[in-house]
Amino acid sequence: MEPTRSRSRSALALAGLLGVAGVTHFAKPKPYDAIVPRALPGKPRTWTYLSGAAEVALAAAIAVPRTRGVGGKLAAGFFAAVFPANVKMAYDLRTKSPRVKAVAYGRLPLQVPLILWALRVGRSTP
Repeated sequence: MEPTRSRSRSALALAGLLGVAGVTHFAKPKPYDAIVPRALPGKPRTWTYLSGAAEVALAAAIAVPRTRGVGGKLAAGFFAAVFPANVKMAYDLRTKSPRVKAVAYGRLPLQVPLILWALRVGRSTP
């Protein structure tokens, strides 16, 4: 497979991941509400909907070759920005079953490859 096709598939896969995640913020908002850091002003549901809308917008930007570069860079920033929510989730679930804790803590290091993936997509040229 040629490098351009591989990069395009990688970008579309990231767009798909962001799009699905964004839609779930609207379809099933309660789990997202629970991980909104309390330090943020306003209601958790507002942040859930805002972050869902941001993910859908990022997915669209990455899916379109003309805006893929900026979309990838913005997605990397988004993945870094939501890291505190993942930390809060892990902290809140620290007393749960080993399986639940493993999932919660396992999400934390996954932010690094997501950020790197988004940066790679942001550097790719159509």
